[in-house]
Amino acid sequence: MTRLDEVAERLRVRLPGLAEENGVPGVAVAVGIGGDLAEEAAGVLSTATGVEATVDSVFQIGSVTKVLTATLAMQLVVEGSIELDAPVDAYLPGFRAGFPEVTVRQLMSHTAGFEGDVFTDTGKGDDCLAPYVDLLAEMPQIFRPGAMFSYNNAGYSVLGRIIEVVRGRPFDACMRDHLFTPLGMTHAANDPYEAILHRAAVGHLGGRPSPVWAMARSNAPAGSMLAMTARDLVAFARAHLADESLRVMREPQVTLPDIGWGTAWGLGWELYDLPGGLVFGHDGNTIGQSAILRVDPAREVVVVVLTNGGNPKPLREEISGWVLEQPEKPVPDPAARPDARRVAGTYVSSTSRTTVSEDAEGRLWLDQVPLGIAAELGDEPFRTELVGWRGDALLPVAPGRGPVAFLGDDGRGRALYLHTGRADVRSGAPSDVRADARADARADVPADARAAVCAPGRNGG
Repeated sequence: MTRLDEVAERLRVRLPGLAEENGVPGVAVAVGIGGDLAEEAAGVLSTATGVEATVDSVFQIGSVTKVLTATLAMQLVVEGSIELDAPVDAYLPGFRAGFPEVTVRQLMSHTAGFEGDVFTDTGKGDDCLAPYVDLLAEMPQIFRPGAMFSYNNAGYSVLGRIIEVVRGRPFDACMRDHLFTPLGMTHAANDPYEAILHRAAVGHLGGRPSPVWAMARSNAPAGSMLAMTARDLVAFARAHLADESLRVMREPQVTLPDIGWGTAWGLGWELYDLPGGLVFGHDGNTIGQSAILRVDPAREVVVVVLTNGGNPKPLREEISGWVLEQPEKPVPDPAARPDARRVAGTYVSSTSRTTVSEDAEGRLWLDQVPLGIAAELGDEPFRTELVGWRGDALLPVAPGRGPVAFLGDDGRGRALYLHTGRADVRSGAPSDVRADARADARADVPADARAAVCAPGRNGG
């Protein structure tokens, strides 16, 4: 096992150069082994001001926030105030009246089935979550609740609303009173007004400081605003290692499709079933900032890397590779022969329109155009060839893109969903087939992608 003093020295020597090599303006890292901690920072918080990044700097953690939100919900489960398998409308009367079967567990495990990329701004006040949840009644249902995994930001805002209704206090107050304060997270900021009291990182897009610091507060439980130091995020992770009542959150709830993510999802945690044992964690991305949290419970190792722009992936992989086992990277299989007839077509969500087509030489191509909030935040259209990997899971040739999986059947032998973490629906699928799929999507996804959902005891984030 790597000694912490060796990690600290590597960080001191290697981090500045690693950030520069990858165009990362600023970075903060914390590595905990047992009860000890090594932390280091490099670069600047903003290229416009030149303010130095330090270990006391706060960075946005993006969707890592979802694990904190799930933890607040689990505390209420332990207290007996909510039940994982109770319908959401038991706590939010009238919630999505057409889909009364959606449960708290399904919100936590990204299996609720409704359109999840909803970023409508419903104001900056403490009352912003209530109208946000109300507008979700207009969102389409992509599949039957509990049928499969599809990453759902909106579901976590609903979970945040449940927490504040049951506690009788605004969500941000619940976060501070039930996590930040008891865990000694002294540099955690719920919003820009709190973040400005610290050395706050600014996200960078295209090498320049972003003109916007955070997304809408209505998405705060999903990760639109929360910022903290790497050290505070380690403190949060260590609470999960110490508190037996939270262990259930890392029990598998749903097996993931072959998309290059983890093996399964738990109650908030992404789970990696590696040869050396379980590693769990979560990633986060917001406007020009990114975060990773990884935990090896058997060795009591926690790794946090926070960045504010550039190409952070190689940096994160090198640092976490010093102390953690890494998942194998997908490699194309020359023997795999993708079924062009099954996968070709156009797939749509609220954030993208993706077309898969076959050229005259029999090669498959993916063309994606960002829509809605994705386009507003600067995502660019891209095109890449797709090559064989595992069955209906294909690999983009373009660097930096993960596998895509084609799931289900539209009644004509073609895939109904293009899955990249979120399930996009085939455009033009017959209405009766789509209705059947939404009524019973269990018949439309591989058994290994739904088995754990059908069994008790699971959630996501």
